[in-house]
Amino acid sequence: MKDSCNRTIDYIRISVTDRCNLRCLYCMPEEGIAPLRHEDILTYQEIVRICEASARLGIRKVKVTGGEPLVRKDIEVLIKELAQIPGIEDVTMTTNGCLLKEKAAELKAAGLSSVNVSLDTLDPQRFARITRRDSFDSVMEGIKSAQAAGLKVKINCAVMEDLTKEEVLAFARFSMERKIPVRFIEMMPIGQGKNYKAMENDDLAGILSEAFGALKESRKVKGNGPAVYYTWGDETGFIGFISAVSHKFCRTCNRVRLTSDGFLKLCLDSPAGVDIKGPLREGISDDGLFDLMNQTIRNKPESHHFEEDQGETGPNMNQIGG
Repeated sequence: MKDSCNRTIDYIRISVTDRCNLRCLYCMPEEGIAPLRHEDILTYQEIVRICEASARLGIRKVKVTGGEPLVRKDIEVLIKELAQIPGIEDVTMTTNGCLLKEKAAELKAAGLSSVNVSLDTLDPQRFARITRRDSFDSVMEGIKSAQAAGLKVKINCAVMEDLTKEEVLAFARFSMERKIPVRFIEMMPIGQGKNYKAMENDDLAGILSEAFGALKESRKVKGNGPAVYYTWGDETGFIGFISAVSHKFCRTCNRVRLTSDGFLKLCLDSPAGVDIKGPLREGISDDGLFDLMNQTIRNKPESHHFEEDQGETGPNMNQIGG
């Protein structure tokens, strides 16, 4: 479908929980956040209905997120149902990878095509500082299991100011050795993320080109989002940049988000959207749900305003849907 800015909206990110087994510095305070009550989050049946309406609207790609989606019981059951919806062409997931070793084969069998694993460092000690948990080995085992199961794997690295040149190069070598694309994601001023600044992606590119030679844009790596991928030399490694703040991509934004408590959110940097859980539980028809989502998505904001002072910290990413 098209919104009022003539953008094709074909991608929905669905948060299935606000709970997480890590406490990353830029995402949650150390003490955590009081989680939603179980009855306040969408049921799998409600999520499937929303995705069926989404498919009628022309949405073709679904990303399952959290919080941490793998902490929700029987998540593979939901994946299977989503993958079977007529019109949905790709179901993927973003995860911290801690539980991926146990779940990878089931997720692949259910119809999941790929996982994006959030991993901000390859240094176990720095990992423990960032996540406030000692789970580095579990994440690495999860990545291996995902590849062995036949899932496509990408790494998401949230760029914080203390990311060193050595770590940037370590991720490049990791990409070359494991044949896994690594995406550097610019820190966004959302929730706890407002407390951190990021190394500019242009500086990251400079570090890579100095070590490996001139970078060249690559179209070999495809995704559902805004990452621009680069490679070098013999093209064994791939680095992606997602620069929502310094290089706005709003004019090509193709996504909406569904929070775990049923709010259809049109932009990370806007309150625009509509509650869907209420109408669902009040008995809205399938056609009524289609109309509600259609009218709402058409009014997707033209742009975010991360470059402006946002004032208060606001909700954290685990509450919005990462």
